Amino acid sequence: MSEQLVQSIRSLTNNVVIGSIETLKDYLRLPTISAQNKAIPETVEFVVQLFEDAGGESKVLDDLGGNPVVYGFFPAGPNGDSDKTLLFYNHYDVQPPEPLNEWNSEPFEPTVVDGKLVARGVADNKGDLIARLTAIKVLQQLDGGLPCNIKFMVEGEEEIGSPNLAPYLKEYKDLFKADACIWEFGGKDEEERVNMVAGIKGMAYMELTCIGADIDMHSSVGAYVDNAAWRLVQALATMRNEKNEILVKGFYDGIEEPTELEKEVVSNLPFNEEAVEKLYGLKRPLITAAKGVDPREAMVFQPTMTICGIESGYTGEGAKTVLPKSAKVKLDCRLVPGQDPNHILATIQTHLKAHGFDDIEVVLINGQKAYRSDYNHPFVAHVLETASAVYEKDPVLTPNSAGTGPMYEFGHQLQVPVVSTGVGWIESKAHAPNESVRLADFEEGVVHLAYMLTGFPAAMNKNTLEATK
Repeated sequence: MSEQLVQSIRSLTNNVVIGSIETLKDYLRLPTISAQNKAIPETVEFVVQLFEDAGGESKVLDDLGGNPVVYGFFPAGPNGDSDKTLLFYNHYDVQPPEPLNEWNSEPFEPTVVDGKLVARGVADNKGDLIARLTAIKVLQQLDGGLPCNIKFMVEGEEEIGSPNLAPYLKEYKDLFKADACIWEFGGKDEEERVNMVAGIKGMAYMELTCIGADIDMHSSVGAYVDNAAWRLVQALATMRNEKNEILVKGFYDGIEEPTELEKEVVSNLPFNEEAVEKLYGLKRPLITAAKGVDPREAMVFQPTMTICGIESGYTGEGAKTVLPKSAKVKLDCRLVPGQDPNHILATIQTHLKAHGFDDIEVVLINGQKAYRSDYNHPFVAHVLETASAVYEKDPVLTPNSAGTGPMYEFGHQLQVPVVSTGVGWIESKAHAPNESVRLADFEEGVVHLAYMLTGFPAAMNKNTLEATK
């Protein structure tokens, strides 16, 4: 019966996907760059029209600051379960397209090349929203219509850290109330296995600034004037050693130990070191090798401290002999469940002061907590099982992503299990030039979403029965 249903969904998807791709192209032509406050009102209007054209209701929430949040709602069909609701989370903003000279086509003019749709935002995250709406259109053609209620939250600040999302979730908690949530992203790995996650790492993104003078100076005064760049580098060196161990006291406070099931799942995750080295063109071995750590465990269970960029003095062509007046670094700490970004900020400030660097200013730019769904929840199993029935290769479901997003707020405010799956692929190049999705993956992703939704009420009813035992 399930195979027959999957085939019916495939056939219906094939009939509607061409129109959906054209809609997606129109969506991608909007340069919705939240970091530059571009095209926000017109994109909000476009998303509202998407919901209404698909037969749903919409509401624009803009009373709590920041870019508007768009709410969408589709009621269960006559044969559906109106007591069960699935929430989709997406965002309509995208990253800036720079560097423009590395694009092979205009970033905001969607182009199909070798079966791939190329444009800024197609993988992160506009393609996934259109795929989800396409799945709804497919299910509307089945007898009985939608199997459950479907809600959407589409925000416009994810690419700048979702600074205003938490108040909307708190204020409109009843509006977004649901039984489970499908998160924004996902895609296929180098072995063509669709990768999904049931959680996400947190983040403490900081800016450290050292100011040594009012003006840049001739480098000859380095004989007697302290160098802001050297001072900042020396301060950074006290926080992480040559063995890549984080040395900040209190950095690991509060970390929640993973369950035995989560450890087992992670130990069996596929990981191809050669493929990773080839994908990124790595010049040195993985840092986990020297520490004797499994890279899969590090990716899922361990926090990080990463220098994202350093700015100081002269970095142009040729030579300019200056002693810089200041130095600045962007520091990205990925966190695991139990860690608090404000605590991380405090530990780094205390560490610097204790090591004689109290003149270095530390500012928290973006702080988000990690979140990990209950891996035993029937919804998690349901998403995995339905993916196994649709995709040619067995899917991979990881307890949490190595990346970050505002998932904690959903779990905290809405108390729902969250699984992330999407239509990307290993070379989608999100945040990079020539971002793409493959059209075949887009269509297959629609089939999975539609099939997953057909069994969603039963999976949630199973959870209710188990909870009452």
